Amino acid sequence: MPDQFLTIEQFNKLLKRWNGKRVKIAKQELHDYDETIIDLSAVSYETNTRRIDDYQPLHALHLNGVGEIENASNHLEELPMSMYEIPLEDTSLYQFDGERFALVTDRAIYTIEVVNE
Repeated sequence: MPDQFLTIEQFNKLLKRWNGKRVKIAKQELHDYDETIIDLSAVSYETNTRRIDDYQPLHALHLNGVGEIENASNHLEELPMSMYEIPLEDTSLYQFDGERFALVTDRAIYTIEVVNE
């Protein structure tokens, strides 16, 4: 299946099919690269209408579940919350190639894929 851009509704519908699976979330932001592994239990969204400044996102994608994040010394440690948050913007792009999602924002590029164990 070739890469295709999705609407947020299509992205949400496809991503929710991965509930119950172990997924890897990779984030590339400037010179920073992070990987998180999460047992995805639910996909949800939040709208924050009481933002103090533009740094806080108006919308956010929440990948809910227990997980681990790779720290600076390349060791895995437990996520501080049972959720991974991705800030969303009106200009965010959503893509799926049949195996992984790409979510592009003004600040970072996120990829989400199932971990085959």
